[in-house]
Amino acid sequence: MDRFLIEGGRRLSGRVKVAGAKNAVLPILAASLLANKGRTIIRNVPNIADITWMLKVLENLGVKVERSIPERVVTIDAQSLSSYIAPYELVRKMRASFLVMGPLLARMGRAQVSLPGGCVLGPRPINLHLEGFKLLGANIEEEHGYVSAQAERLQGRVIVFDRPTHTGTENLLMAASLARGKTRIINAATDPEVVDLACFLNKMGARITGAGTDMVEVEGVSNLKATDYSPIGDRLEAGTYLMAGAITGGKVTVDGAKANHLRIVLHKLEGMGVAIEEGDGWITAQGPPRLSPVEILTYPYPGFPTDLQPSIMALAAVASGTSHIRETIFQERFSQVMELIRLGADIRVSGNEATVFGTEKLEGASLMCSDIRAGASLVLAALKAEGRTEILRVYHIDRGYEGMEEKLESLGAKIERVNSSG
Repeated sequence: MDRFLIEGGRRLSGRVKVAGAKNAVLPILAASLLANKGRTIIRNVPNIADITWMLKVLENLGVKVERSIPERVVTIDAQSLSSYIAPYELVRKMRASFLVMGPLLARMGRAQVSLPGGCVLGPRPINLHLEGFKLLGANIEEEHGYVSAQAERLQGRVIVFDRPTHTGTENLLMAASLARGKTRIINAATDPEVVDLACFLNKMGARITGAGTDMVEVEGVSNLKATDYSPIGDRLEAGTYLMAGAITGGKVTVDGAKANHLRIVLHKLEGMGVAIEEGDGWITAQGPPRLSPVEILTYPYPGFPTDLQPSIMALAAVASGTSHIRETIFQERFSQVMELIRLGADIRVSGNEATVFGTEKLEGASLMCSDIRAGASLVLAALKAEGRTEILRVYHIDRGYEGMEEKLESLGAKIERVNSSG
């Protein structure tokens, strides 16, 4: 297992380019299964572990996949789709692989997908997905850790979510694209990645309107064609590097992300004393000598993203006062807390709320990643901490960040990746 060695206390400065949004590329790869002819080309594909696992899922389904990592291009020929079973040994690697359920059901009339794995963030039920499939006319059975669905052809209906669900909205969008008649999704997720998937599907020939609002309509079509598409930049990666500049008192410019996708994050950073500038496709963050405390409530988009909650907690740990962070999305998203405390942070957790008493300095220690975003927060804290920090199990970070150590090094960080024997 690789680990990071970080010498903290250096101000970061310079420019860094983000890759395509992981949470847009993964559903787009799943949606490529819907094309019954032609070769779909996806550009700006990040070289991260979760993409590799999703491509293995597609290949296991009989799909022909070609990948050029240097060019960040993936070509998919789904005409050869031959299997409707997504096995446990692949799906357990990440939750997003459950997104093949909708396309398989719509295209093949049946799907058998293992219950999903991924980061351990507490209960993340797929019941909203399944209830939606049932409303579209699918027969659903759960047995031996698999979900099986079958329908000769799905029929458009009105689907009402109790709460917005990112992947649930995406799965139902894909399934409804080939359903008979009109589907209306009420209380749909409005995330930029959901909008990007809808744009991709429309380019394939789907008829989706209202993406980006809480009511989306899908007029089913008989077939979809392959296309050529470039997904949006990764707002979560962008937010992480902007916070890296902020926590070190440096000045970092991120290219390839849209400020409108990070509006509440930028607002909170400005409240902490960070100077923000933005332009067409770029954002700059300049950190103050000492950050101010912050109040955070995670909430579905356009609220503060749960995926950036661990990172902003790292900033709060060295702020000049007391910060309060309330997590409303996942029950177990404070796994970074004990590791930050090992660096000298003063954090108290009660249920889904954390109180962070800012301290003037952190000191290097040996830490362990538990998931993608918790890992990113440990890196940010290590960049600020005095002395050397060792971060173990960075394979979690590799699931969501392409070449993090190389990008940080280009900004002036002293960070090294070493293997378990190094």
